[in-house]
Amino acid sequence: MPAHKDTFGTPRSLLILGGTSEIALATARRLVARGARTVWLAGRPSPSLESAAAHLRRLGADTRTVAFDALDPVAHEGALGEVFAEGAVDLVLLAFGVLGEQATDERDPVAAARVAQTNYTGAVSAGLVCAGALQTQGHGSLVVLSSAAGERARRSDFIYGSSKAGLDVFAQGLGDALHGTGVHVMVVRPGFVRTRGTSGREEGPLPTTPEEVATAIELGLRRRSEVVWVPGALRLVMAALRHLPRQVFRRLAV
Repeated sequence: MPAHKDTFGTPRSLLILGGTSEIALATARRLVARGARTVWLAGRPSPSLESAAAHLRRLGADTRTVAFDALDPVAHEGALGEVFAEGAVDLVLLAFGVLGEQATDERDPVAAARVAQTNYTGAVSAGLVCAGALQTQGHGSLVVLSSAAGERARRSDFIYGSSKAGLDVFAQGLGDALHGTGVHVMVVRPGFVRTRGTSGREEGPLPTTPEEVATAIELGLRRRSEVVWVPGALRLVMAALRHLPRQVFRRLAV
């Protein structure tokens, strides 16, 4: 099925890696309301994935699911290639990831490695597959959900933060590599997002919601931004934290 963009650059076809992500689904709802008509939800087969697809169908989108596992990079090219074989994709949203449990993961190297493999290794593999497909078709955007946690290692979440730091650098470099090809890469750095997955966790500075992140993603796409902070003021907060002397930073309850 052919894909095209309207005069405002609104994508008509979406591929979401991490099809049950609350941020991704909030973004999909916004874009469907703006005219997106085809949505692929990639994720592990589950009732939650099917429920998300059914929800978007009720909103008017032709929504399909595709089996995808971040921890199985060998299968990424085949699974995602099937999506692009059906027609051009205007927007790929890389939204999968796990928070892990810092307190227990520090004592369980296998669990810690799983966080890194999901958030970084899996994203590198899937990101390169999608980038290659977008470059072949000659247009499209790749939006990568990073995190403010990747800006500086914190005692409370340095395993997760380090995986997002790696992802962030990878996505920036990929954007540079694709510059001039017609493919746009945008890195999104939310702070603490209130979702089911973060329920019960201590909130960071300037907390936000999936809907607010979705709004920022849509605006960033329209502006062809390369990096988007959510909320915008978080950029200044993290700039200050990034340059604090390490001895001071260690004493902060962050």
